Amino acid sequence: MQKKKAIFFDIDGTIWDRNNYIPDSTIESIHRLRKNGHLTFICSGRTKAYIRNPKLLNIGFDGIVSGCGTMIEYHDETILYEKMDVDLTADTIRIARKYGCRPILEGRTYLYMDPDEFAEDRYGQKLIREMGDYLRTIQGEWGRWEISKLSCATDHADRENCFRELSPYYHFLIHNPYVVEMVPKGYDKGTGIRKVCEMLDMDLSDTIAFGDSANDIGMLQTAGIGVVMGNGSEDAKHAADYITTSLMEDGIKNACIHLGIL
Repeated sequence: MQKKKAIFFDIDGTIWDRNNYIPDSTIESIHRLRKNGHLTFICSGRTKAYIRNPKLLNIGFDGIVSGCGTMIEYHDETILYEKMDVDLTADTIRIARKYGCRPILEGRTYLYMDPDEFAEDRYGQKLIREMGDYLRTIQGEWGRWEISKLSCATDHADRENCFRELSPYYHFLIHNPYVVEMVPKGYDKGTGIRKVCEMLDMDLSDTIAFGDSANDIGMLQTAGIGVVMGNGSEDAKHAADYITTSLMEDGIKNACIHLGIL
């Protein structure tokens, strides 16, 4: 009988594309993995507030590691949640803005963004459309935020000095010249996988991680096997044990077959 695995899936660029399209082969593969006795987890940089899409959640997962390891749920029970200190959050906002960065605060119930800072920003407009009542303003909720990480738009910003001033508190996941995730030190997707393994009394060697970008490197290096999608970034591919086909070319299904778990 095949040994049970815990399998962790990034969302963006791995489960779905930029239009939130999920290939049928991905849905069917996750269903079959669970039927075969494996445990499946979302493992996302998104915080829980931004993991609401019914089509995604209805696939059926055993748990969710969200916010780059700052929150873990297993069978709808919260196992870990690391809330950021409000004073540190306020200082971070001020420092980020001083250097021209535009912050988005990310929590388990709400995201916080000041729309005037994102009036011409495509991603900001996407958040407004998708989050609805779960998007609050930073200024309107000043001091009442409940978050575990943040992201910043960094176009036209002095990133170097901003990162230097905030480096005692965060590590920075730089996706491109325009976007950075700021994650409290001591947390990443890999720490989330370690915590899940402790909870389940499983060996890390029995874990598989699927990802595509910079914020997946922690879990790709931590898991027993790190799989990167064919559409993934070069830095993610350098951290991979196996590179599969792209998301749209049945990448998850093909990797699962290659690894002998389907």
